[in-house]
Parts: sequence; structure tokens; C-alpha cells
Amino acid sequence: MTTVEELYKTLDQRRRPEDVAEMIIELLEDKISKHEHTILEKAAQGSLKRSVFGYTSMLETFGQAIGAEKQIHKAIEIFRISEGEKTDYNNAENIEAFLNQISPLIQKSVGQNDFRSDRLNKIQRKEAGLDLSKRNYNKKWRLLKRIEKRLSQFIHESQKIEFQKIAKHGLSHTIHPEDFTEDLNTACFIAYFNARSGLRNTFTNQSQERPFDEICEVLFNRCKETPEKTNWLAVSYIYTSEEVLQHLTDEQKGALLGRWTDILQEIAAFLGELWDQNDINRKTMAVKAGNDSTTWNNTAGAWNKARDNWMNLIYALGMEYILEDISFGKVMRLMAADVIAWHLSGGGKLDPNTEVWNRLPLPWEVFQEKEFCNKKNDC
Repeated sequence: MTTVEELYKTLDQRRRPEDVAEMIIELLEDKISKHEHTILEKAAQGSLKRSVFGYTSMLETFGQAIGAEKQIHKAIEIFRISEGEKTDYNNAENIEAFLNQISPLIQKSVGQNDFRSDRLNKIQRKEAGLDLSKRNYNKKWRLLKRIEKRLSQFIHESQKIEFQKIAKHGLSHTIHPEDFTEDLNTACFIAYFNARSGLRNTFTNQSQERPFDEICEVLFNRCKETPEKTNWLAVSYIYTSEEVLQHLTDEQKGALLGRWTDILQEIAAFLGELWDQNDINRKTMAVKAGNDSTTWNNTAGAWNKARDNWMNLIYALGMEYILEDISFGKVMRLMAADVIAWHLSGGGKLDPNTEVWNRLPLPWEVFQEKEFCNKKNDC
């Protein structure tokens, strides 16, 4: 029997909507009407639980950044130190804490990694009281340098994965368990909409399928039937419609706006780096050799999701006057040249947003106040 705790775990996964619908039917079995059950059954019919093979070739989890556990265990061995209690080194703070603790043992400053100028010579090692041979010292120094490099890579990869999640389902993966399990109707709507939002794009020259479908509507209506029980703040982490935001206090909306603002700042910095590293054809946004299209598209998706939520909250708080001073557009995704050709051969044109994208300043530079643009396009 499915539990609401098991349903919660799907928020940080990429479970198929059909399988989540199956879980919801089990949870709401004696609480839903015949009509609601019939609609949920439409999706649940395709669940793996009802399949002969019960298998999907699609990954049901997001990627996971690899920390420095292997390197740190080697360092513990080489430095001959006791590890103490078990520590998770797939965590940036723990890796950084380890470096700050161990680097002073050989008088190495964290971040000082130039092999020629930042190592101690024989005289300096003696003055520092380090009774180490050159070979032993260099071995330890290089290992700490590799751990620092791994930390940098881990932070970078973790950020990419976080942006991928945001692009798909906003902040739903950050909802606290107690907020999710507080109300069953809230939990079911969030979980199913989360699964729908995580669907992979289809190869088509038409628009993609919208995540809010008939089943989402049924589950959302159940939340509206008992608004006093629904955890609207939790719902707003994935769905910031006007109907949802009207249930939040100004304090809650303000806190959420601040959070999305911080996220936009992080994404803006990341987009700037990607833009500099990739020779992107801004005019057509057609991907070409050397472009990291996966990272760009995931990050662009995160920007657009964050921007939509930021805008929704600005209007919900009656703060649209801010848009007189700053208004930033969407970020265009890169598209495969064959898809563009397919679209054009069918009588279509480039996405109209591409023209806007070319006419306005780069959105992240507007957000960083490097360029000016407001809602009147007075850029």
C-alpha cells in the first residue's frame, strides 16, 4: 500500500505521471468520487504496476554530482589521520571543512594551487617544522589540490542539476516533508503536477504538451474544495497561479519573491559564463558544433521558470511599478538545425520570440543592471 511518504519521494525524481497517478488512486481510493476515479484511471492504466514487464528504459531520477569521497579517503590514509564519525563527502560544506582542517598540516593555503610559487621549498618546510621529504610533501600537496578541483567541479555540477530541476518543476523538490504530508489533497496535486512537469520534451515541430492536464485540474479542484486545509504555500512552490497566490499572506509572497530573486541572480551569473564559453548564434539560436546545448537549454529553462514565478509574485504583491525600472525577457533555448529546417519546410517561421530575443538586451545582463530595459521596451 502506497504511503504519502513514498509519494513525497517522487518530488525529487522523474517518475512517470502514470505511476504517480497509480499511487494517488491507492491513497485516495475511498475519498474520491466515481467521476474523479474514472479520470485518474485514464493515466493509471499505463502505470508500470499494471504492465506485464513493469519496466521503463527512461531514467526516473535526476543526475547526481559526484563529490570527493574517493580523494578524501585517500588523503585520510596518506596523512594518517583518524576520520572519526562517518562524514558525507558528497556535500560541498563537508569537503570544504576537510580542506580547511587538513591543508594547514602542510602549511598549504586553500586556493593557492600554483605548483611553482605556492609550494614550500626545503628551507621553508624546515622553518615550518615539517619533517617531510620533497616527494612526500609534493604527494600531499598535489592530493589537496585535486580535492580542491573536485570541490569546484562538484559545486558546478550540483548547480547544473539544481537548475535542471528548477526548469522542470520549480521549487517542489525543496518542499519540507511535514508541509507535503500535512494535507493529502495538497500532496496529491503537487506530486502529480510535479510528475507532469518533469516529462521529457518530444521531438516535434509543434508546441510541447502542457503539464497542467485534466487530472491536474481534478486534483487542484479538490484543493479548492477545502481551502482552509490546503497548504497553499507548498502549492506555490510549483504552481504560482493568481488563484494560488491569493491564499498567501503578503509576508509569504514577499519571502517567495526574495527566494526567486536570489535564484535569478545565481542563474544570471551561470548564463553569463555559458554565453562566454559557447559561440552561440544569437540570430537563429541554432545549435552548432561545440555548443553545450544540454546545459544551456536546462539553464535557460530554469531562467524562464524563475522569471515567470518572479513576475507572478510581482503582480500578486501589486509591485508592478518595479517593471518601469527593470524588466527582463526570456532566454531562448538552442534548437537543432534539423528541427528548424523541419519547421520551415512545413510553412512555419522562426519562433517569434527569437526576434524579441535579438532586439532586446541579454536578459541576465538586464537583471545584473549591466543593461537597461523596462516593460515599455525602452532599452
